[in-house]
Amino acid sequence: MLSPNGPGRLLRSLLRTFVPAMIGLLIVALSDATARADKANAPIPASTLALMAARGTDAAAPIVVRAYKKESEIEVWKRNAAGRYVPIKTYPICRWSGQLGPKTKTGDRQTPEGFYTVAKSQMNPNSRYYLSFDVGYPNAYDRAHGSTGSAVMVHGVCSSMGCFAMTDAVAGELFSIAREAFSGGQRAFQFQSFPFRMTAANMARHRTDPNIAFWRQLKEGSDRFEATGEEPVVSVSGGRYVFAPSPDPAKEAAFVALHKDETDRIAALVEEGAAAVRTTYSDGGQHAFWAARIRQGFPVGDISRPEALAYAGQEVVLIPGRRRPPPPPSVPEAVWAAWIGRDSPSLAMRTADFVPPYEVGTDRFAARVARYAQTWTSLTRAAIEAEMPPHEFTLSQPSIEKVAQR
Repeated sequence: MLSPNGPGRLLRSLLRTFVPAMIGLLIVALSDATARADKANAPIPASTLALMAARGTDAAAPIVVRAYKKESEIEVWKRNAAGRYVPIKTYPICRWSGQLGPKTKTGDRQTPEGFYTVAKSQMNPNSRYYLSFDVGYPNAYDRAHGSTGSAVMVHGVCSSMGCFAMTDAVAGELFSIAREAFSGGQRAFQFQSFPFRMTAANMARHRTDPNIAFWRQLKEGSDRFEATGEEPVVSVSGGRYVFAPSPDPAKEAAFVALHKDETDRIAALVEEGAAAVRTTYSDGGQHAFWAARIRQGFPVGDISRPEALAYAGQEVVLIPGRRRPPPPPSVPEAVWAAWIGRDSPSLAMRTADFVPPYEVGTDRFAARVARYAQTWTSLTRAAIEAEMPPHEFTLSQPSIEKVAQR
């Protein structure tokens, strides 16, 4: 027969067992939530705030973020008091994956290239990779070309499957900078992703790459941003990036001039014989800064495919470089005319009694005798002056003048 107190004792036993466990789990959960909140709300480092102040801007000002895959760098630009975006800080990328070129499908491990938009809703304080934000892939351009994929992030640690992996500390600083820009009123910031720094030299070196037509579009947007200091207004038409003109005519003229200069410079480099290369990767790359720190034992979290980094950035020469011979020196007519003129310093180097042929009298025989008298050896000249013509003296033209006039 069961004791009437049996069920009560069982319930009390269960409560003594499970209530502390539930309280412990709740405490852990609250601690985790507090830790997440702490890292998501960490302040911008004082040194970075000082850089902003030095460039005439502050934490609340709007930002533009630019990524360069080949150089493995991300830049933060901020709008200053004059309304122009200025560079604030450059961060080394610990890991990106894939090759140079755009992302086209899910699972290709490509980090995307193009112009993307990051809204506040794309910030992820609960990321499994410390902190992160979604860059906004695929955009209108990607969708127009049938590209697939999602959740391409800038995040912590050092592992990438198509993302920009920055390590925890760097990801935290980027997160705080973006957070303060949103708090300052920016609704979304532009994320510009390029295969490399869009210089004329890089464009000439990669001119035979299958992606060069796409990269020329990115080059136009990059030139526009750097010439005007304004965030490019980007749309897509006919499967191409289209950039709206600047509302400021002076800034638009600055872009037109810069873009023409860059286009002409690319053409000149090709004409001068710049090599054409294709940069290949086993699976993405890493900034040299992080490679050195990792060798020193610095912790960066998980590193994706470390063996692939040994084969990062191999350049395959498709068209060897060649040097054009330097052009012959050209001397303006005014210069060489002065050299041979009557007031030229070279007159001091001539024979004191030299008389130019054009100043000799009209008598052909006298002119030739006078010319020979001035140029023969002193012995022959003495013979002429003593009225003792040399043996077999003739009026035939000397052989040296025949050679000179051939």
